[in-house]
Amino acid sequence: MTDGEEHTLADEIVARARIHAREVVGEHELAVDLGALEWEVSARARRRAGVCQWHADREVATIVLARRAYERYEWPAFAGVVRHELVHAWEFQQFGESGHGSRFRERAAALAAPRYCDAFAEPRYVLRCLAGSCDWCAKRHRASKPVKAPDQYRCGGCGGAYEVEHTKSGRTWTTASGYGGAKAALGDDW
Repeated sequence: MTDGEEHTLADEIVARARIHAREVVGEHELAVDLGALEWEVSARARRRAGVCQWHADREVATIVLARRAYERYEWPAFAGVVRHELVHAWEFQQFGESGHGSRFRERAAALAAPRYCDAFAEPRYVLRCLAGSCDWCAKRHRASKPVKAPDQYRCGGCGGAYEVEHTKSGRTWTTASGYGGAKAALGDDW
């Protein structure tokens, strides 16, 4: 940084993640080429705290971390996300592919990297089964087809009908026209 430049939150996230990555690679002898590892921060991510993308043509892995997760989690939990993505980077660099199979689980366990992370953003929509005996519920951040046209889909638990709730307003609908009506009625508050 030169005089007059300010550090951003993204700079802070990347700096802390890089330091942690160096520590993990050194302490656990994780064969990750840190020189072939790029870092980015997503201001938009709501569902994934992190993702590792492989660019086979350049043999470079890019770890993308969610700003919202960094803001929401305490550092030990966020550091776990970094370790999780480092395991993906290791798999990509060593094997050209990565997943959550036994090789991943074994290495992640050795690094105390979580397999899943807690939600860090409230969902925009909640889908709930209408059958009184079923407690199925699903959360969505985007207006997917099951959100826009719930009458065309079924509950993931019992196969019955479900309703969708717009969490910010509390409005619910069970049909495509209900979705359109709720969206129109809310206008800018949608």
